[in-house]
Amino acid sequence: MKTHRLSLSLAAALVVGLAQNPVHAEGAQPTHTSMSPEELTQRNIERRAVDAFVWGMPAVNFQLMLDAFVGLGGGPNQVIFWSRPLNWKNQTLTPNPDTIYFTPFYDTRNGPVVLEIPPAGEGNITGSIDDGWQNPLEDVGPAGLDKGKGGKYLILPPGFKGTVPQGYFPLHSATYQGYAILRSNLKSGSDADIASAVAYGKRIKFYPLPSSGAVPGDTHFVDAYDKPYDSTIPYDSRFFDALNRFVQVEPWIERDKAMIDPLKSLGIEKGKAGDALAANKATFDKAGPEAKALIELWTEHAFVPPFNEGTHWALPVPATFPGDMASNFADPNRYPIDARAVGYALAYFSAKHLGAGQFYLVTIKDNAGNLLSGASTYRLHVPANPPVKLYWSVTAYDHDTHALIKDVRWASRGSNTPGLVKNADGSVDIYFSPSAPAGKESNWVPTDAHGKFELLFRLYGPEKPFFDKVWKLPDLELQR
Repeated sequence: MKTHRLSLSLAAALVVGLAQNPVHAEGAQPTHTSMSPEELTQRNIERRAVDAFVWGMPAVNFQLMLDAFVGLGGGPNQVIFWSRPLNWKNQTLTPNPDTIYFTPFYDTRNGPVVLEIPPAGEGNITGSIDDGWQNPLEDVGPAGLDKGKGGKYLILPPGFKGTVPQGYFPLHSATYQGYAILRSNLKSGSDADIASAVAYGKRIKFYPLPSSGAVPGDTHFVDAYDKPYDSTIPYDSRFFDALNRFVQVEPWIERDKAMIDPLKSLGIEKGKAGDALAANKATFDKAGPEAKALIELWTEHAFVPPFNEGTHWALPVPATFPGDMASNFADPNRYPIDARAVGYALAYFSAKHLGAGQFYLVTIKDNAGNLLSGASTYRLHVPANPPVKLYWSVTAYDHDTHALIKDVRWASRGSNTPGLVKNADGSVDIYFSPSAPAGKESNWVPTDAHGKFELLFRLYGPEKPFFDKVWKLPDLELQR
C-alpha cells in the first residue's frame, strides 16, 4: 500500500512540474500563438470561406441559374426554354449549343409538382431531374424511367408522408427547389428541324399536383433566346450572397450539418438577416481567388488518367464521382466534395445514369500537352463512324469562365451541323482558331485570340464501341 501511495504522489508531482515547466521536443514550437484574438477570428473566417466555396459550389451554381430565370420574368414551377440553339448570350457553364433546351424550375414548398414528358416519336428528349444540390432524382425520356413512352414524374417535397396517386413516377427531392434539364434533340440545325424540336418540347407539361378531380394548371413557358442569362461562378462576395439565399429556403441535409456553425461564423444562418455577411465582404473577395486556384488545381488532377491512354481527353470530373452523385452519396465512408466542386465549377446538372443518354469528354490541352490558346489554330480529326445513335458535337468554351466564348458567331460543330464537310473516308476535321482557315469555314469553330479555351466533346446515344474504346478520339494538333 505504501508503494502504491508513493507512485500516486510521484505521478502528481510530475504532472504539476510539467505544467509549470513545459518540456518541448527538440525543434518543437510552443502551443501559444502571437496572433491576437481578432487576428485568430479573421483567419478562421478566411479559412472557412475557402471551405464554403468548395462545399457550396453545386448549390450556388443552381441558385444563380434560378436567379437568372427570375431576372427574365420567370417564376416557380415555370419553364425557361430557348427557341433556337442558344448563342453566347447564354453564360451558363458548358451548355450545349446543338440542342433545344427546356428547363423547368420546380418549387415544392406548396406541395408536389408534376412534370409530364411526351412520348418519343415526333421528337425525343434526353434529360434528368435534379434537386437543388444537383443530385439526380431520375432521368427522363428514352434513356429514363419512361423508356420513351412518356410519363408523369411526381416531384415530392422533403419529408413527404402523403399518399402518392396512381400513374406517376414518384421522386423524393431532398430540397424544396430544383430543376430538370431537358434537351429536345435536333435531327439537324435546319430551320425546319429546329421548329420541330421546339414544337415537340412544348408538349412538356409542368404544374403543381392538382387536388383530386381538379384540372391541371397550364404550363408557363419563358423564351430566353438571345437574352442575357448569366450563371457563371463569381469568386467573390456574390458567391456568399447566393449561398445565403439557398440556405434560407432549403432544409439541412444530415450529411451537411457540420457546415451549420462554419457558415454561421461567415454570416449565413437560417432565419437571420445577413448583416455579418455584408461585414465580411472584403474577406470573401480575398478568399475567392484562392478557392478558384485550388479548384483549378484539382481540375487538372481530375483529368488524369485520360479516358483513352495516350490522349488528353477525360471525363469532366473524377471517374468515380458520377456514381457517387447517382447514389446520393450512399457510401457512408465517402463524401467527395472536392470532386463535386470540380464538377460544378465546370458545368451544371448530373444524370442519374451517365452513358445511357449522353456522355462527355473534355480537354484543355493539345497533343503536345500544352494548354489550348485562342490565338493559335488547331485541327481535331474525328474518325469515321462515331458510335452514337443521335449525334456528336464539339464545343469551345472560355477556359476562365467555362461558359461560351463571348461574341463568337457560333460555338460548335457536330454531326447535325448543316453543311459540315466530311472527308472521303467519312471522317471529319474540325478547326479552332480566331479566324477561319481558307476554305474551312463550314468546319470551323471561332476562338478568342486573347484567351485560352477548352473543348467538350458530346456523344448523344453513345454505343458500345465507344465504351469498349474501339473508336478513339485523338488529341488536337497545333497547325500554326
